[in-house]
Amino acid sequence: MNFGLWTLDFGPQIWTIDFMLSLLALIYGKIVDLRNRLYDRGVFETFDLGARTISIGNITTGGTGKTPLVAYVADILAERGEKVCILTRGYGRKDQQNRVLVSDGSQVLASVREAGDEPFELAQKLIGKAIVIADADRVAAAEWAKRRFGVTAFVLDDGFQHRKAKRDLDIVCIDATSPFGSGEMLPAGRLREPLHNLDRAGAIVITRADLVHNLRDARVKIAELASATPVFTGHNHIVRLASFEGGNELPMNTPSFAFCGLGNPDNFFMRLRPDEINVTDTKAFPDHHVYVQKDITGIESLARKSQAEALLTTAKDAVKLSNLTFEIPLYVVEIEMKLDDEGAFAAML
Repeated sequence: MNFGLWTLDFGPQIWTIDFMLSLLALIYGKIVDLRNRLYDRGVFETFDLGARTISIGNITTGGTGKTPLVAYVADILAERGEKVCILTRGYGRKDQQNRVLVSDGSQVLASVREAGDEPFELAQKLIGKAIVIADADRVAAAEWAKRRFGVTAFVLDDGFQHRKAKRDLDIVCIDATSPFGSGEMLPAGRLREPLHNLDRAGAIVITRADLVHNLRDARVKIAELASATPVFTGHNHIVRLASFEGGNELPMNTPSFAFCGLGNPDNFFMRLRPDEINVTDTKAFPDHHVYVQKDITGIESLARKSQAEALLTTAKDAVKLSNLTFEIPLYVVEIEMKLDDEGAFAAML
């Protein structure tokens, strides 16, 4: 049976897992393109949120450094005097159907289980600067937030595929260490939509540029896909190794065991080594992992075997560890994002 480039042989040898995944990826890509066309033609309605709206998202699954950019953008808007509200789905939270006011801008009002780890992290980081709301229906959440708080600027977290909400600017993060995954759609690869849809972006930020030696191939590919779209380069910097319990920072050469539960854990581990942090060994958990005491016991056992004197983790993981007990001191790796042309980026916002 012939379907253009696809020839199906119903004999038993051709039905491999890779073939089936590629076939599903082809079908999924066609569905995504159809959905986008229906939005482009106005068949599917988009809704104005009633204030300037900036979306920050990605075109691949897994960690792309999106959360630091959300905080970065919210901080710029707040410094201008905007009443900023971050709208997020809050993946991994206790009840995905309920709306949760994670922060009213003055204080954190929800637990990490109620909010989700990334919204909770953003809420803590942006006290005094941004309201944070977790709600799958970001249009309804925006209407509620505007009435209650008088919001003047919305930041959509993970909003590139959330086309129901109209936005003034679409920013897409592309991870320098793996710009387009394998180049294949889900479930065969990591693409959330076909690469040609990158031309829908109003701006592109290449994140984690400090972890690669050459951006040329990524820049050439981006230019082919979205030639008119401005491209910025983002660098993440470790600003300190903060004690989880409070107190002094960790001396940089202390032998340390690193662990995390991220979409792309290797990027976290890679970041530690160039910064002259003495990492004895590492342990990765699934993204959005909910830690229990048994996990900590296992981590500390591995740390002792590697002769580590301290534990290191991310801010995203740290928010889920407050009720657990540590025998080895724990430190949080605090990271900030910097862009190559901060003035032009801020002007675009």
